[in-house]
Amino acid sequence: MAVPARPRRTARRPRRFELRSTAVYFALLAIILALAGAAVRTVVAAAAHRPAWAAALALMGVGAVMAGCRGKRRISAARIARRSAEALDEATRTAVEALDAASPAPAVGLVPAGAGACGGTEPTVLLPGTVPEAPADTVETAYEALDPDEFEQAVAELCRRDGCLDVDVVGGAGDLGADVVARTPDGRSVVIQCKRYCDGNRVGSQDLQRFGGTCFTVHGADVAAVVTTSDFTAPALDYAEQCGIVCVDGPQLRCWQEGTGPRPWEARSPTG
Repeated sequence: MAVPARPRRTARRPRRFELRSTAVYFALLAIILALAGAAVRTVVAAAAHRPAWAAALALMGVGAVMAGCRGKRRISAARIARRSAEALDEATRTAVEALDAASPAPAVGLVPAGAGACGGTEPTVLLPGTVPEAPADTVETAYEALDPDEFEQAVAELCRRDGCLDVDVVGGAGDLGADVVARTPDGRSVVIQCKRYCDGNRVGSQDLQRFGGTCFTVHGADVAAVVTTSDFTAPALDYAEQCGIVCVDGPQLRCWQEGTGPRPWEARSPTG
């Protein structure tokens, strides 16, 4: 009597170890174990509150096991574990492939479009020698909530953002009216005095006169500007017109920050 030869199993090629696949594998395994533990806890809690239901479920489970034992093939715990591991491994490969497909391509040489277009979002190439406009999603700063030192730093940061060089905060004792000094992209010297005032406290003519006496003669400013969170009195604006000082009030400061208004060195002084 000839005994049929059992087919030889082809040796499987060992897979190369991959850290990401292994991490995903164990993550999925942990999720499955957590779900199984939650299911067991739910069954135990239900059995404690409903003994009759627990007995019925136990009888149904015994019946299912007995029915399975009568089948042609015996239930093998090893086979079940092997199939579960194969299914989990397949799920791991699928998840890794999905992660690879969803990885975005890196952007090269692109910067956001300027905010002067009022909300444009298309990317644009930053050419050498050009100054980037303020981004459309610039985070608004509540300048009224800053203290005077923080306000000077915020104005200096606006100058840096808009392409000024050699920006420095020099405000303090003995500053002779200059709080922020910088050099514009075209090489002009800018001297800015910062006045962080409340809405009811406007910049007066005395403030402008003290600044006007030093901004040009002492600091050698090509552009002299007074930036405030409040407003200017009429005599202060008259003095600024006579001396050629640029006055930037609260709304104009907000436009400068948003990129919808001129910068102090681009605005025409009252004398032109």
